[in-house]
Amino acid sequence: MLSLWLPFTKAIKADAHVLFCFPYGGGNPAFYNNWEVFLSDHFQVCPVQLPGRGMRFTEPSYTDFRLLIQDITEALIPHLSSNRFSFFGHSMGALVSFEVARSLQRKDLPLPETLFVSGYHAPHLPDPGRKIHDLPDEEFLNGIIEMNGLPEELVENRDYLSVFLPALRADFTMCETYEYLPDQKLKSAIVALGGKEDPEAGEEHLKAWKEQTASDFSLHMLDGDHFYIHQKETEIVKIIENQCKTLYF
Repeated sequence: MLSLWLPFTKAIKADAHVLFCFPYGGGNPAFYNNWEVFLSDHFQVCPVQLPGRGMRFTEPSYTDFRLLIQDITEALIPHLSSNRFSFFGHSMGALVSFEVARSLQRKDLPLPETLFVSGYHAPHLPDPGRKIHDLPDEEFLNGIIEMNGLPEELVENRDYLSVFLPALRADFTMCETYEYLPDQKLKSAIVALGGKEDPEAGEEHLKAWKEQTASDFSLHMLDGDHFYIHQKETEIVKIIENQCKTLYF
């Protein structure tokens, strides 16, 4: 195991294109491990584990977004050597991966060749949803459910869902209090993805990510809602491979 931040990764292969994957709010990144079944051998998936969930459930969740970015950046730096790598983030993970990439660029460190951002509006746009992070517990959970902000299996088990309440509230606090600060455009290419039935991250919200890169940009809208990523794995993997195929062929 490389670190607490990369608990599913025992060692990074020397010839792999590393795909660092960032989870959605309150989510466990372990589901990204499934992607290695669909990806070619050129890739290695490295899910990024945040505190307060999964294998780090007993640790307190971050509520300071800038501190989270600082600590993730420092944790990843030792693993950004000669390998080609990209970032993939869904929902909150898209925002986190974007800010980590900007942090690396400010430090003049290796950058992801492609930033894959999924299910989240471009960071310079106003948040299209209402703010709910400081509501009482029941209202807060109802607010998340109303905006389709949770996988169906959690929605159907409210007792189980309450266990994740601290991490969910912490993540919503970070996203809803996030302040975008203008900076140089990323040198990394950006590929935006979204579900066609996701009201919180529609086509216009995703198309605006183009303004954040000085390199190539593309947009892919797939069938499904906010959690289309759980039903469209093969399509997403194909997009990732097509974006990176020029590296190998």
